[in-house]
Amino acid sequence: MGRSKSSSDWLQEHFKDQYVLKSQQDGYRSRAAYKLLQIQEKDKIIKPGMNVVDLGAAPGGWSQVVRQFVGAKGKVVALDILPMDQLAQVDFVLGDFQEESVLNELLSVVNNEPIDLVISDMAPNITGVKAVDQPKSIYLLELAMDLANQVLKPGGTLLMKVFQGEGFQPLLAELRQQYQKVITRKPDASRSRSSEVYLLAKGFKG
Repeated sequence: MGRSKSSSDWLQEHFKDQYVLKSQQDGYRSRAAYKLLQIQEKDKIIKPGMNVVDLGAAPGGWSQVVRQFVGAKGKVVALDILPMDQLAQVDFVLGDFQEESVLNELLSVVNNEPIDLVISDMAPNITGVKAVDQPKSIYLLELAMDLANQVLKPGGTLLMKVFQGEGFQPLLAELRQQYQKVITRKPDASRSRSSEVYLLAKGFKG
């Protein structure tokens, strides 16, 4: 069965994409690495010595970026329900962090030390039906926020991908209650037609 025209168009666009080409040249596993690099350039959220949890980490582009900035004394724990090829000095936990055993494994890997930064580039499998996709997206965000509430140290930071639409404003209001400052970022590497933005929540109140 041949590819649909829309699928073929997407593939053509993808392989001509400047960030796809750049990621191949620079050795990053995904174009998404540049979204985090651009947020880092503006907000300096990753610092040497930090403990960082990367949710929805596969294939590992964000973990590669974090590893660069935390240095030898920092710790990076990547987590995904999909397998991820090993990355030097990155601990990987395979599984769904809704499951207590997976959450306990994550806590064990970081020696139960408080986390400085939780990052999430998670997105649901998109059906193209907004009424289906948006609630699934919001649910994932709520899960990320719940995990951050459990592991972040007071003053810690949460960065997560959000698709604007129904449920976005209540989520934003909840974040503003839990963090001292919440900023919206749309990095240049984020495709302009996409409704995705990144919410950067600083100063976890604990």
